[in-house]
Parts: sequence; structure tokens; C-alpha cells
Amino acid sequence: MAEIKTKPTEISAAEFIDAVENPIRREEAKAVCAMMERVTGEPPRMWGPSIVGFGSYHYKYDSGHEGTMCRLGFSPRKAQLVLYVLTGAAGEDQQLAKLGKHKTGKSCLYINKLAEVDMAVLEDMVRDTLAYMDEKYPA
Repeated sequence: MAEIKTKPTEISAAEFIDAVENPIRREEAKAVCAMMERVTGEPPRMWGPSIVGFGSYHYKYDSGHEGTMCRLGFSPRKAQLVLYVLTGAAGEDQQLAKLGKHKTGKSCLYINKLAEVDMAVLEDMVRDTLAYMDEKYPA
């Protein structure tokens, strides 16, 4: 089986965020980081070279593939802010409808500008994701 590349590192999340080149994206990353830290009660930790994650859980698929990943997280990429918070849980579509300008992937929420979304809705989504993860993958 291939080695999992996205795993905890010793890189400082704060130093990673401080090194984000675009000053607006850097400030957005600081805001999302502070919110996720407040909601999770967990310190930020780097997962791989570019994901700031909070907490962790162990998963095992029916295929036998297993690993450990952050419970939720984000990555301040050049083009977009990517949040790993989508679960497909009940009510998520209604929250997305109220969020503001965004795009979605399987488990990713893509935001071009944090100013274009409702931060209260985003924080509710993060809380709901954490509750979902706590139920599905108890600590």
C-alpha cells in the first residue's frame, strides 16, 4: 500500500500562515485558524505541507485502507481558501445556500474571498462538522 502523504508534521502552523505570500489570504487564514481553534478547542497543526488541521481521527475503509487524518482543517491556497469541512450530513445544503459565494467538492469548500461569505454560517458549519466527526469517529 502507498504511504499516506498527508500526516502531521512538526512545522509550525503559525509560521506556515505567516509565510502565506498574499497579505489578504494570510489574514483570511489567520481568521479561519482562530475560529477553528476556538470551535474545536484544539491547537492548529500542520498536516502535510499545506493543510492546517485540528484534532485527528483514525479511519478504515472496507478496502482495508486506513490512516489518520485531521478532524477538520483548511489550506490557504493562492487561488482559493479551501476548507475541509463538508460531510454531506443533513442540513448542510441549507447552510451552503446561506453561506454566500463558494464552490464545493466532495469534502471541500472553496472560497475565493472570505469577505463574500457569512462568517456566522461558516462557524456553524464548522461546529456541525466537528459534531459529525465526534459522532462518527469518537475520540
